[in-house]
Amino acid sequence: MEWWEVCRHAAAASRLIVADTHCLDLLVCKPSSFQEKCRPFLGTAEYLASDNISSYFCPTHMQFTDAQRATLQALADTFIPAVVDHEAQDAAFWARKGSEGVDIAQIGLILDAQPAGARQEFLQLLALLDTPAVGLTWCKSWRTFGKLNPKQREQLLQSWASSPVPQLRKGFQALRKLFMFLFYGSSTPEQGNFVWEHIGYPGPQLGEVVATEKPIKTLQPLQDVTYECEVLVIGSGAGGGVVAGELAAAGQDVLVLEKGPYFHGADFTQREADMLGRLYDARGTLTTQDGGIALLAGSCLGGGTTVNWAGAFRTPDYVLQEWAREHQVPHFTSPDFQRSLDAVSRALSVNSAYTRHNGQNQALWEGSTRLGQEAKLIPRNETGLTDSEDHFQGLGYSCFGDRHSVKQGTLTTYLQQAYDHGARLLADTQVERVTIAEGRATGAIAVHTMATGQRVRVTVRARRVVVAAGSIQTPALLLRSGLAHPHIGQHLHLHPTVVVSGLYPKRIDAWHGPMMSVVNDCFTMMEGTNFGVKLETPPAHAGLMAMVLPWRSGAQHKELMRQAAHLGSFIVLTRDRDGGRVTVDRYGTPLIDYVLSDFDRNHMLQGVRAAAAIHVAAGAHTVLLPHGTLPILHATNGTLHNPEVLDQLPQLSWKPNQYSLYSAHQMSTCRMGGNAGTHPTSPTGELYEVGNLFIADASAFPACSGVNPMLTIMALAHHTAQHLKNSKPIARKVLVAS
Repeated sequence: MEWWEVCRHAAAASRLIVADTHCLDLLVCKPSSFQEKCRPFLGTAEYLASDNISSYFCPTHMQFTDAQRATLQALADTFIPAVVDHEAQDAAFWARKGSEGVDIAQIGLILDAQPAGARQEFLQLLALLDTPAVGLTWCKSWRTFGKLNPKQREQLLQSWASSPVPQLRKGFQALRKLFMFLFYGSSTPEQGNFVWEHIGYPGPQLGEVVATEKPIKTLQPLQDVTYECEVLVIGSGAGGGVVAGELAAAGQDVLVLEKGPYFHGADFTQREADMLGRLYDARGTLTTQDGGIALLAGSCLGGGTTVNWAGAFRTPDYVLQEWAREHQVPHFTSPDFQRSLDAVSRALSVNSAYTRHNGQNQALWEGSTRLGQEAKLIPRNETGLTDSEDHFQGLGYSCFGDRHSVKQGTLTTYLQQAYDHGARLLADTQVERVTIAEGRATGAIAVHTMATGQRVRVTVRARRVVVAAGSIQTPALLLRSGLAHPHIGQHLHLHPTVVVSGLYPKRIDAWHGPMMSVVNDCFTMMEGTNFGVKLETPPAHAGLMAMVLPWRSGAQHKELMRQAAHLGSFIVLTRDRDGGRVTVDRYGTPLIDYVLSDFDRNHMLQGVRAAAAIHVAAGAHTVLLPHGTLPILHATNGTLHNPEVLDQLPQLSWKPNQYSLYSAHQMSTCRMGGNAGTHPTSPTGELYEVGNLFIADASAFPACSGVNPMLTIMALAHHTAQHLKNSKPIARKVLVAS
């Protein structure tokens, strides 16, 4: 029996017990009720027992029923309605409805990338919407969602947005983000996206890119295969790329396994939904289990360095001192670590020579300066830039991969160095587990997906294994491999981030130019602590912008999107003291739990006030504050008219999914330290629990870095690589017969 059939039977049964106060518990999918009752129906649909590869490695291909498709189309038309009687100009934009711009098949692809539990919850949500019992969540009608009139549908979604029931808020936010992103962010090479010209968004700046051969020739196995190497590196981003380049240049036999694909040059289409779906983990839809935080994590050759925003911050001294002191890792304050920072900065050509800002970075600079706050240029790892419009405009799209190799990530530096020195690289390969014998790592078992979609098993035998799969996937891999240190997956830090947006009289065109070139560091150490916030700017493209902007009604959101060219956004990036955790489900899929603490939320809200003040000082006439109730500030010529709104922010409820939180930085889930009882990773990078097994990514951070972590990850990986060069693997025990 398929999951949607199970849901339908449960929903039908619920109609017989609508008077039961526990009915809603069933309908909103609490694990204690619905999921446990339906668990026996999973069976072989979720587990390929024939070769013992879980559904995480061989995902399903979601097919919707006609009824489910009808519900999804009704949802699309409610979030993005056709407004035919609107008095404003641009009738074609207002008449465009969601189902005309959302491809339901793309929703299926997104669900394929989700954990089994998340897929189940989504189908349960559709089942709820397709039963008259959905009215119990709204108390206004006894009809299915599809049978409600448009106004009623909108009112139902509005009620979910502010519901005291966490599962309804979660469902609303998941649907809102999904439909907004697909409607405004999807496009085809031939036609682009209908609404782009109506909101002033130009779309990809492709220019002339000469098709060239990929400079790295990756392995292409056609059948089950076994490789042998000295060092296996799992992951190719800021950590894995550096280790591979350093060790290969030192003459060691290196094999790199990367979960994501290898893209180069013209492969980076700059089309938003296309690239997020292919270059980011979980097709760009990675979230915490409660849906309260959306996470962006690169999953391609080069990892986060291929898709990040090019900020190359050095680790603050006070953070390094904290790590050395509180976690017993003295090398963080040593000259050796500074030499590693210097080395990776040179390799990436880190500089601040390009001083042209886009509209929102210029606003951050001017608003900060007018308030007497220091704004600084952000060092970036971009080279070869000119004053040309092509270069300026193209920089804004490099979060979807850099077509012109301006950004110096590991793809063009350390991975190329590794390949040039004989390293082998295998992309599109998910590692199932690290193999361990006699307390030593001996290699890995993985699954490679060919271009045809066929999967083959990959076995690697290695003298050493370096895991650098990122702070979500690294602990998940260790847990799948049988490691049992109680702190693996704990202490997850996210730099939780909210967006504060301003509408300006002039065009901002935030999608052009460097995504982040200015930072305000005036609030990084609040109340005498090492914790606080940084104010920066995010990438701004139609889909991301639509997903972040608050939705109170279809018409209200459309009106905001019509003004997209005049919108500038700042992010409040919080150095979080209190963390979350990563665990795995029964298929080995990572599950993320994180709730912002009162301590960290206090700092975040102080950052929101600061960001709003800077918008007003820079000339914004309207400021949108990051809460579901949509508090709005109004200003004229730098004077705020309703400051009492800011005073009321702490009194609002800030529970998950009452506002939108984001994270592009995940850290500390296998933290490094001198105390083996509380830190899985030793100061050398080797795990205490298993010999010859090393960590070389942000999961080894003792705590969060407080700055965009790329350069810190690379320096730590460089430092670990020097140890690997200068030491020998722990020998396996040899049993001698007596």
